[in-house]
Amino acid sequence: MVDFSKETAAALRGQLRDFYDDYAFCLDEVELEKWPDFFVEECHYRIQSRENHDANLPVGIVYCMNKNMLKDRVTALRNTTVYEPRTLRHFISGVRIDQVSPGEIRTQANFLIIESMSDQEPMVNMVGRYIDRIVLENGSLKIKSRDCVYDNYQILTSLIIPV
Repeated sequence: MVDFSKETAAALRGQLRDFYDDYAFCLDEVELEKWPDFFVEECHYRIQSRENHDANLPVGIVYCMNKNMLKDRVTALRNTTVYEPRTLRHFISGVRIDQVSPGEIRTQANFLIIESMSDQEPMVNMVGRYIDRIVLENGSLKIKSRDCVYDNYQILTSLIIPV
């Protein structure tokens, strides 16, 4: 339960929406080297099926346990991964504040990722929700923990760009 005034809640939701919009812009513009900057050093980032999440199973298709692992993922994408060029657009909506405690905000938001490739019509790449723990670090919002829980029953293409 959120226990602060409506004005404070609205301002916080506005800051969170801006944060999520900046996150989506970073990925959509493929500014991958900036992506780890959205996280604290000791972070958790996992992409997990809804079935595993609902069954409280820890298995995910991507699991990074700190910022250095995120940076390694970017290095691998830039230097070793070969994939067909594509454009992704991340649409984030339904930003919800679940709980505010000293030093941490628990939030959720829906995401939809549309993928466009040169030889195909755009298609849904992934749909789901972020389950986040966000903290304030040096005056900026940062992700301490992000579970990207996808609703797809299968991943239609390679999971290349972060969710």
